[in-house]
Amino acid sequence: MAGRHHVILVPGFFGFANLGDFAYFGHVRDLLADVGPAQGLDGEVRVSLTEPTSSLQRRAALLAEAISALLESAGGRVSLVGHSSGGLDARLLLTPGVTLPTSVDVERCAASIHAVVTVATPHHGTPLAQHFTTLFGQKLLALLSLATVYTLRTGRLPLGFVLRLARLLRRPNARPAGVVDQLFLQLLGDFSGKRRQAIENFFRTVGTDQGLGAQLAPNTMQAFNASTPDRPGVRYGAVVTRARPPGVRSFLRAGIGPYAHATHALFVVLYRFAAGRPGDPPKQLTPGDLAALQKAYGRVPDHRANDGIVPTLSQLWGDIIAAVWADHHDVIGHFDRPTHVPRHFDWVASGTGFDRAQFEAVWRKVAAYLTEPPPAAR
Repeated sequence: MAGRHHVILVPGFFGFANLGDFAYFGHVRDLLADVGPAQGLDGEVRVSLTEPTSSLQRRAALLAEAISALLESAGGRVSLVGHSSGGLDARLLLTPGVTLPTSVDVERCAASIHAVVTVATPHHGTPLAQHFTTLFGQKLLALLSLATVYTLRTGRLPLGFVLRLARLLRRPNARPAGVVDQLFLQLLGDFSGKRRQAIENFFRTVGTDQGLGAQLAPNTMQAFNASTPDRPGVRYGAVVTRARPPGVRSFLRAGIGPYAHATHALFVVLYRFAAGRPGDPPKQLTPGDLAALQKAYGRVPDHRANDGIVPTLSQLWGDIIAAVWADHHDVIGHFDRPTHVPRHFDWVASGTGFDRAQFEAVWRKVAAYLTEPPPAAR
């Protein structure tokens, strides 16, 4: 396909792209814009607008609209990079014959896609999703999404908030009435003026569609995978992440100080919730998968290994571009390096040791992968 080669970045279920200056993909976008042209990514690098808690069908429709707008304004071909559930949005959009709730030409959009890279994506679901299926869980997912925005804006969450959230997650079945709403309002109260109003309006808009949590459960993802075959002629690659199991080593590596200790406690709870079950995922590992995982981690991870949100083995789909020690947000640039310009802020202190050099290495590999010939042309 003639024309420039663009990249659209697709946020996951903790991600905002349509609230002004909240740079969910800021570091990734900057790096791809810097190294991409030498690799052949000579077009625009855009971030798709999304609704973090909405169903995959709604999110894929928004992605189709982003692709359509890019094609109308610039033409050319497009590659997609989806973080977390953003990778599922991309796969659904590319499913041959798919119908989505949008007026744009979905087939035209899908036909323009050269490659898809999924990053820490729950292709086989995540046990964490079961905690997001009830009304309480939907509020909790919205709270975690807002916490991500807050961290990107300020660099860290209020210490008291982190401690209360960790206690809440440690006893999810207790479901104390009003606690999630109180925490949400506490964070929201630190935003002012138009920014707070934009967030309130946004959550009011997406409140009618809270379908994502149930769709990410492992048993539901089996049906999703059976109905979303890969599109012929499109490359599918994955960046796989794994956090170090919580323990003395991760605690020491997380850093000193009460904030690091508090957010590490939050990470410990999330890691335990995200651990898979025996037999997960329901797929056979290829020789290439086995070799890549053994090289990265010393041995093939078991069902318990995860990045604090998604089981590591659930992230496999297509070629493994990179497998790294990183938590769910580290890999897109949200690790602790406040001296870098622009600054890197950690979402939780997981103690993985992921740093700027590893971040650049991963995303250079992604840029190279996006420009390789499609399967039929090799």
